[in-house]
Amino acid sequence: MDIKNKVVIVTGAAQGLGKQIATRLGKLGAKLALIDLEQEKLNSLQTDFSSLGIESQYYIADVTCENQVEETFQAIQSQFGQINALVNNAGIIRDHFLNKENKDGPISSMSLSNWQSVIDVNLTGVFLCARQASKIMIENQTAGAIINISSISKAGNLGQSNYSAAKSGVVALTVTWAKELAKNGIRVGAIAPGFIQTEMTQSMKSEILQQIESAIPLKRIGLPDEIAHTVQFILENDYFSGRVIEVDGGLRI
Repeated sequence: MDIKNKVVIVTGAAQGLGKQIATRLGKLGAKLALIDLEQEKLNSLQTDFSSLGIESQYYIADVTCENQVEETFQAIQSQFGQINALVNNAGIIRDHFLNKENKDGPISSMSLSNWQSVIDVNLTGVFLCARQASKIMIENQTAGAIINISSISKAGNLGQSNYSAAKSGVVALTVTWAKELAKNGIRVGAIAPGFIQTEMTQSMKSEILQQIESAIPLKRIGLPDEIAHTVQFILENDYFSGRVIEVDGGLRI
């Protein structure tokens, strides 16, 4: 796919990986549809893009809400005239051990609400957005691509039952959809980042970050643009589909 003038939807676009993915694709000439719940950040990002000559429009939508997803994607189709690619990036974490023994108190458990909220955003949201994007692509007879952001935690990670389950599910969906949608000219791929310099990692204690960096064979945290570069590769490589690329500096949880 030639990215120039293609309409690319990025969810969770207001900050972190989503913002960097949108920035790289915009500089390559993509027309951007930015989805998030952070209106102020989206407005600021659109202003920045405008100054760079990047065409973009933002949409306030909850990816876990079926009606909002359908209405938003239809609005994108109406405004841009087509949808060529989707980057399913929106995600949250609500970490906790399944059960954690406390010395001076009762056992603390992962709450159902924390389990469900992560599954809703990181898995159901991916499903809803991919379903709507591919439906519009099929209706328009437009070849396209869907990229799902998984995680190194897909293999399982302490304190992340909800997140690991969701990100593993994202990989399974990627393989399934690649098989189902190939006949429509729609490719589906996934990226599993390791530890990346985002707002989440920046909020960690310095000693924890140092421990993480020492465990990574390349001895550093990844850069958001290194994930964005991988998104570019998948979009531009028309023979890539049904697989997940791990970008983690050699770390394996």
